[in-house]
Amino acid sequence: MNRANILVVFLTILALNASAQTKKPVSAEEGKMNTFINNLLAKMTIDEKIGQLNLPSSGDITTGQANSSDIAKKIKDGQVGGLFNIKGVEKIKAVQKIAVENSRMKIPLLFGMDVIHGYNTVFPIPLGLSCTWDMNAVQKSARVAAIEASASGINWTFSPMVDISRDPRWGRISEGSGEDAYLGSQIAKAMVIGYQGKLQANNEILACVKHYALYGAAEGGRDYNTTDMSKVRMYNEYLPPYKAAVDAGAASIMASFNEVDGIPATGSKWLMTEVLRNQWGFKGFVVTDYTGIPEMIAHGMGDLQTVSALALNAGVDMDMVGEGFLGTLKKSLSEKKVTLQQIDNACRLILQAKYKLGLFADPYKFCDAQRAEKEVFSPENRQIAREVSAESFVLLKNDNNILPLKKTGTIGLIGPLADNTANMYGTWSVAALFDKSVTVLQGLKNALGNDAKILTARGSNFLADSVMEHRYVNIHNPTYVRDSRSEADMIKEALKVAEKSDVVVAVMGEGSEFTGESSSVTNIEIPQTQKNLLKELAKTGKPIVLVMFTGRPLALKWENENIPAILNVWFPGSEAGNSIADVLFGHVNPSGKLSTTFPQNVGQVPLYYAHKNTGRPLAEGKWFEKFRSNYLDVSNDPLFPFGYGLSYTSFSYSDIKLSSNTLTKGKSITASVTLTNTGKYEGKEVVQLYIRDLVGSITRPVKELKGFQKINLKAGESKQVTFNISENDLKFYNSDLKFVAEPGDFKLFIGTNSHDVKETAFTLK
Repeated sequence: MNRANILVVFLTILALNASAQTKKPVSAEEGKMNTFINNLLAKMTIDEKIGQLNLPSSGDITTGQANSSDIAKKIKDGQVGGLFNIKGVEKIKAVQKIAVENSRMKIPLLFGMDVIHGYNTVFPIPLGLSCTWDMNAVQKSARVAAIEASASGINWTFSPMVDISRDPRWGRISEGSGEDAYLGSQIAKAMVIGYQGKLQANNEILACVKHYALYGAAEGGRDYNTTDMSKVRMYNEYLPPYKAAVDAGAASIMASFNEVDGIPATGSKWLMTEVLRNQWGFKGFVVTDYTGIPEMIAHGMGDLQTVSALALNAGVDMDMVGEGFLGTLKKSLSEKKVTLQQIDNACRLILQAKYKLGLFADPYKFCDAQRAEKEVFSPENRQIAREVSAESFVLLKNDNNILPLKKTGTIGLIGPLADNTANMYGTWSVAALFDKSVTVLQGLKNALGNDAKILTARGSNFLADSVMEHRYVNIHNPTYVRDSRSEADMIKEALKVAEKSDVVVAVMGEGSEFTGESSSVTNIEIPQTQKNLLKELAKTGKPIVLVMFTGRPLALKWENENIPAILNVWFPGSEAGNSIADVLFGHVNPSGKLSTTFPQNVGQVPLYYAHKNTGRPLAEGKWFEKFRSNYLDVSNDPLFPFGYGLSYTSFSYSDIKLSSNTLTKGKSITASVTLTNTGKYEGKEVVQLYIRDLVGSITRPVKELKGFQKINLKAGESKQVTFNISENDLKFYNSDLKFVAEPGDFKLFIGTNSHDVKETAFTLK
């Protein structure tokens, strides 16, 4: 062997040793799983492998008819990897039995469902949940949802939805956690942990993070629309919550409908392989959204065979409903448009998920009928929902301390949502027990007993136009009944109630399906017929509390100027009426803070706190100055800023104390304030930390949330609240997409919302 060959061998040995040292050793359990799946794959035909990549919707199969259903033959033939939209232990067990007893390979199925904000026990919509700023509450809501769903046979949820959105016109803003990447990341982690736990017990289910990626930035706020942004913005402002969910161990990811960089996400190798797997180290499987593969045809990416191959090549593993994989991959394999290794890899990931769930050891692990009887919609779960719901409410206004209400006299309860069983839950409440929802009227009755009198009037429909109202409401909710009286007659009845009342509680806003999928709008005000009612009520001179149901930030300029008290309750869920009564009467002090900015009008959209400065910024507090970045007709200010929310008590903040004005790389400093409850009630305050990087290699936002703590204080009590700031808190993705902290000067803010803050400064050396 000559010297050159010896050198090559030596270098090869060095490289192999280095690789062995850096490669994570396989645990005994993982080795056992790999052996099992390797043996299984070796026995499977190509058709059976492709079958594992197929996720059809079953429809809700009638009990006793599973074996004769249309889907049964495909399951027997090994053409189905999982099903969704089927619930109930008896039904799921019957279908699982077909897979594990009547198919050749006896591979169990996954059973997925859109368990978005609870199962039978429904929690606030995710946007409302995010306003708790309480990660224990968020995680607890996901834990209860997983317990209840798994007790009904479901082992996979298409949640959490972590899309950042800064456009309230987009209907699906209701399903996410608002506008901020940091807050959204904390919530994403909490939800994944709540659903999955350690993926060992029979009440822990697979999470599916969606919609990857950038779905919340659809142009014009129009659902399914194009998304186009720089990679710097993607990495800094929109991708962090997806990555946080992956870091928390999310088992699956769902591709989004929109395009990214000119390629539909479902077919984007950059998204699904380069970022998700290579950069973030994701080890789970990727599923499309509903018909996501065939929809690429309309995007202009080719015929069904072409787009199916595109998706597999990109790194998609499972085809929801489209059946493009099932119908074309074998042909594409023969034509060398895809490889056997790609099919094997995708199949392996699906089988791994089933193995980790314990389905190979016990296919009926999630089919315990006794659990369903005891653990679903239990009093304990409903109590948790009640507490979490009350914590999500945001008090937007409370002039003259109208709230909390006294339990005396006569209360006029008026509005289309005052006694509305079907609209307490919000969108994606697929397992809600509508006949058991607690309406606002019922909640007030439960709280008052005989202590005060309640008079009621509907006052208005949701919308004046019956055809339009059907589009908004009845398409999804056939239980809703419209009042056939004229607007004038309904207002007249409401005014009679108001005249006899000491205080008016006006329960208004949106219906459950005003937001959600395919529910985008261009008008984000309270519907005009309801506003007409509110204006007439205001003329009576009676004190008015507006209890507002909504799934998006609304433009409430008139309401804010004319109504003394506004409580935003989002869609609270199963215990809506009880939790609303808890807050109205002061049993619970509201502590919710906005996770989205509320604009003055739709023309300001998109409006968000972490914006960039222009070269001609408008001075803070000013409205108009020529040749500055502003509007002629309205100020740049939001109606309610990000992080905003009032309390029945008041809080004061001391000046900020820094442990040092200099932060050295690799070290940390602390920032502290003394928070004091200066009011009459015990209450919770979300103390928020923001940082601004004053000079960067790329332009930086005027503020970025970097920490928060929810603090409970008794009346008169004080507490020092301390944050640690390290170099890591100052990092961002630069123009080369490197995650760096750049030395220089920083501003640091601590306060009650993104606008009302104390300020100091420090330097990173």
